Amino acid sequence: MRFYTKQHPYDCGIDLHARTMYVCILDQAGETLLHRHMQATPEALLKAIAPYREQIVMAAECRFTWYWLADLCAEPGIPFVLGHALYRKAIHGGKAKNDKIDAHKIAVLLRGGMLPQASGYPAEMRATRDLLRRRMHLARTRGELLAHVQHTNSQYNLPAIGQKIAYKTNRDGVAKRFADPAVQKSIDVDLALIGSYDERLRDVELTLVNTAKHHDANTLYLLQTVPGIGKIRSLVLLYEIHQIDRFPRVQDVASYGRLVKCAKESAGKRSGTSGTKIGNAHLKWAFSEAAVLCLRDHPAGQKFLARLEQKHRQGKALTILAHKLARAVYDMLKHKTAFDMHTFLNG
Repeated sequence: MRFYTKQHPYDCGIDLHARTMYVCILDQAGETLLHRHMQATPEALLKAIAPYREQIVMAAECRFTWYWLADLCAEPGIPFVLGHALYRKAIHGGKAKNDKIDAHKIAVLLRGGMLPQASGYPAEMRATRDLLRRRMHLARTRGELLAHVQHTNSQYNLPAIGQKIAYKTNRDGVAKRFADPAVQKSIDVDLALIGSYDERLRDVELTLVNTAKHHDANTLYLLQTVPGIGKIRSLVLLYEIHQIDRFPRVQDVASYGRLVKCAKESAGKRSGTSGTKIGNAHLKWAFSEAAVLCLRDHPAGQKFLARLEQKHRQGKALTILAHKLARAVYDMLKHKTAFDMHTFLNG
């Protein structure tokens, strides 16, 4: 957990929403100078902070609306702190909760050097990362449509389709397997939507690859030297990790990727784990998928996985492998070297 500890004459906490925000400004003595509800517009905010603008630091939680606020502060050089929403909630609870109280809490934590920081993603790569995440949503929706076709086939106890209908050439005649016209129409709709999603996904992926080569072609190449990390997973790792230097230790990458369990202990007694939802879900997906695929065509690697499965159950063995992959990727990006399977298995 990282905290913003630099001191400023004025600390501004903002409880930000889509259309409105509550702004609280404190001085060094903790006195409230401004505590106001206003429209969430740049003009309203700049007018409110005008008397303190030269010596102020501003903070808001990492909700979906923070982009414009970070960009607004970056242009004139106003320090901006992006607060970690889950960590802040854990540190500073309360009996009552509303926007006014939340804005004051953010300002108080900021003033005391106790505001947990989240990473503020750079503006020039933000839109591409969001497009990549949107691509993941489209791919999952396409997967649901494919699953619906297979489930409908099982629902009517028909023979297995046999060929993978994920490929366009294998979809001919699938709807005609069903006798009921209404079922045929349902399957036709599914297949038409799948075809449309195929076109949209190809177009989005082409844009992503071209943009990624412009942003960091060398890192993209290094990531694709890892077995099991292809075009999409390398893009996810590139844009979700961003700069490897922002992680001081390899443990930080594993924690950010949700690949570790955090123990809950008190008085020497362990009472389970916590914090499993704190971290990047997209990195968790990428490393978990790569763990399943990376040893598929490597006999020595399969033996390594078999040994892990004998010692642990299969699910835990794959989790351990995903964690090992994250450590390997950290080392690769840190030293700008390609993946080496021998070092990976014996390191």
